[in-house]
Amino acid sequence: MRVLITGVAGFVGRHLVEHLNAVAPGTEIWGLVWSEDPTEVPPTVHRLTGDLALQSSLTHAIDCARPDIVFHLAGATSVAESWQQPERSFQVNALGTLNLLEALRSVDRPPTVVVATSAELYGVVPEERQPIAEDMPLRPISPYAASKATQDLIAAQYHRGFSIPTVRLRLFPHTGPHRPAHFAASSFAHQIARIERGIDPPRLWVGNLEAVRDFTDVRDVARAYWLATATECAGKAFNICSGRGVTIRWVLDTLLSFSKVEIEVKIDPARLRASDIPHLVGDHGRFTAATGWTPEIPIEQTLQDLLDGWREVV
Repeated sequence: MRVLITGVAGFVGRHLVEHLNAVAPGTEIWGLVWSEDPTEVPPTVHRLTGDLALQSSLTHAIDCARPDIVFHLAGATSVAESWQQPERSFQVNALGTLNLLEALRSVDRPPTVVVATSAELYGVVPEERQPIAEDMPLRPISPYAASKATQDLIAAQYHRGFSIPTVRLRLFPHTGPHRPAHFAASSFAHQIARIERGIDPPRLWVGNLEAVRDFTDVRDVARAYWLATATECAGKAFNICSGRGVTIRWVLDTLLSFSKVEIEVKIDPARLRASDIPHLVGDHGRFTAATGWTPEIPIEQTLQDLLDGWREVV
């Protein structure tokens, strides 16, 4: 079996490679990395460079990899940055997905394509209508969310119109070891690790702590990607989530409980978003029914591993 992973050097990509090596040994893994990204890929991966904005580079990657499965993980991931550069979110997430699927149209037998979209596409949903199921209307409220909604619709259309077996995974927040520090939980863990080492003063900067989010461990997400390649998943959208909502304040307090250092918490206005979803909790029942997947790693363990990972880095 041959697999192509776009964004292989990213947070989820590395965990997915590790999972594939464990459950499908012998799989030939090809990884697409943005041509300007110097990041190394895992040693079991054949590195390809390219640009989602250039369909020709994607065609070249597909010709080299000749994949049976494509995991499309590459994308612009920051809600905050999308307000500053909305065009980049659409170029990478929407146009990049369009270019990839167009390149796959020339393949005699198109591979299964698992596309990473986002639960942000649901927008603000009343709490009484949560946990959110996949039939909820798409009402994005940020440029990032709008780009992911467009990506989701493009993937659905290429399945219906061109018979490319796409699977859309609507990912709720996920975290774990090696999560970049510009995401809330990882930012907290990174700051704690630096404070513990005496690098920074005992002051931790935060944004909105009252938002409720549904966190899943990245290692459970990697399992979900692999299970989503099942034939019966083609053409469908699935929520990947835990089904449990916690406040960002709870996440912070849990991480602080793992440290013996006294730390002052301060609001940083720069970390507050122009618009924010107050409550986001999902229902993974459809994916569980299709594949048997359920999240296995409790969030407390996820946060401990996240902090320990930053301690090693610091």
